[in-house]
Amino acid sequence: MEANRIRLKLYLAVFTALLLLGILGLMFIENLSLVDAIYFSIVTMATVGYGDIHPHSDVGKILVLVLIIGGVGTFLGVVASITDIFVKRREESFRQQKLNMVTGLFFSEMGNGLLKRFTQLDPEIGRLHKILKVSNEWANEDFIEANMGLERHRFVIDSRRGDLFALREYLQKQANLLLRLIENPIIQEHGNFTELLRATFHLRDELLNRVDLFELLSSDRQHLEGDIIRTYKLLILEWLRYMRYLQKDYGYLFSLAMRVNPFDVEANAVVNSS
Repeated sequence: MEANRIRLKLYLAVFTALLLLGILGLMFIENLSLVDAIYFSIVTMATVGYGDIHPHSDVGKILVLVLIIGGVGTFLGVVASITDIFVKRREESFRQQKLNMVTGLFFSEMGNGLLKRFTQLDPEIGRLHKILKVSNEWANEDFIEANMGLERHRFVIDSRRGDLFALREYLQKQANLLLRLIENPIIQEHGNFTELLRATFHLRDELLNRVDLFELLSSDRQHLEGDIIRTYKLLILEWLRYMRYLQKDYGYLFSLAMRVNPFDVEANAVVNSS
């Protein structure tokens, strides 16, 4: 997409320069009015060529040849680049929709459960409750502020607060889902989510390679807690991005997501009409 924009800017710059050259040259060489010069330059470069205006001098004819040779190709390049950008934008929109569907599947089947298990290990969870109590009243600025708050937040994990064995079993049960997700070509185009899956896989492998998770060396426990923190932070950032998408485009999905918000101590999936 970025390459298309650069190419379009280049074509537009060349097209504008040739158009100005043609307008000014025809005004001074062929003594055309400003309107006639603009008209003749555009119909020439656009390959329309009505023939109602034509150069009379040799210099004017040479100028028109320059406009035809340089301008026609540039004009077609501008049109092709604009068309390509619109097509790519449409394709990107479809890819993004598919990615968000996959992300929704991930959180529904695994991500929300993993977040709940991580929050049990977080001694500073109270601070995240304040940052991530997302609601329908949130505006775009609130999501930006929450994201900045997460970047400033010092993530801490105390593995003694929970059951690492249960966490390992949970990750192991989701192995097939993780494999299907990471094999999906759409996921490979989204760097943050791909990194999250890699971190989750790595955490799973680290836990599986420990014979005894109840009696860990201090250094080994710190290593595992670092792996959990890496996955935890990536998971929260992706969760916040997905909440922003749901609030914008899918209110009914967002409603359920807020009723099971792992960072809201009052969250309850049951709808209470009162």
